[in-house]
Amino acid sequence: MTAEKASHLPKNEPRRVESDAAPTAVIAGASGFIGRALIAPLESWGYRVRTIGRAASSGHHISWSDPAGIAAAIDGADLLINFAGRSVGCRYSDHNRQEIWDSRVATTRTLNDAVRAASAPPRLWINSSTATIYRHAMDRPQTEADGDIGEGFSVDVAKGWEREFFRGDLPETRRVAMRMAIVLGDGAALNMLATAARFGAGGPQLEGRWFGHTRYRGIGPDASGQRIWRGHPLSHGKQRFSWVHIDDVVRAIRFIDDHDEVAGPLNISSPGVSDNTRLMAALRRGVRMPIGIPAPRWLLEIGMVVLRQESELVLKSRWVLPERLEQAGFDFKWTDIRAATKSLLR
Repeated sequence: MTAEKASHLPKNEPRRVESDAAPTAVIAGASGFIGRALIAPLESWGYRVRTIGRAASSGHHISWSDPAGIAAAIDGADLLINFAGRSVGCRYSDHNRQEIWDSRVATTRTLNDAVRAASAPPRLWINSSTATIYRHAMDRPQTEADGDIGEGFSVDVAKGWEREFFRGDLPETRRVAMRMAIVLGDGAALNMLATAARFGAGGPQLEGRWFGHTRYRGIGPDASGQRIWRGHPLSHGKQRFSWVHIDDVVRAIRFIDDHDEVAGPLNISSPGVSDNTRLMAALRRGVRMPIGIPAPRWLLEIGMVVLRQESELVLKSRWVLPERLEQAGFDFKWTDIRAATKSLLR
């Protein structure tokens, strides 16, 4: 059964404003699966939605190549949400590494400049970030208060992203960085793992010996970590898997919008943390495949070359808890990994 709880979300009517015009919500990166899932709810909450994307002709209202149009859309908007960023579902070649960095840091810089220049800046700016900013953790959970920031490429991207987001003083705009765990929905992460489970390769992924490589080396002006990455300590399939259901991401955004006291970095991660073994077992049940062959690292790395992905997705132990969000009164609807994957794979 689902771990559905009574929501603490206020049952607000659509926002009422003095004029007849609805307040505007600007979404950057609305073509991703999180952005797509958010447009209809925003409209139901009373917002008029405008979007920023790679090309206006692709259905976006404003292109990233039109800084004047971006500035005009943000000036007077009530809410700004940024999900822009190239998918990390790829091999970390030099070209892809730079694109991942630029698509997050440079776009956030553009938005920061537009908010700073606005005569009527947004009341609230929510920016995507990632729970991958924390270290590989097998010993204890990572919270906003006492989490340890990690090292290497993915961490440096997250640090650069948040540094640009929180740059400067924006006294009229409340800012919240959503450090999201792996979002379960119609996205690349769940689809890739579910496909493996359907073909009988849905056993745990096991850390082990393999050739060192430089794809995970740091990036940016403060590049961190070792140049050559050789692997994590053996975890025997018990590496933690922090996740969040797409429904709870949308509900968390509504909660943030309604709670003026919430600001700063915020972990968006189900309190029902799984581990890799339980995750893969849940996926096998979801796709009705009784067999799940384990994948030692040497086999996983070969498969990832074929799939053009990185093993970091399943070998890094992400143990993240949403301490600040729960303290503010938010209840997660989805806390059981089996129920969550079953609902999405039905």
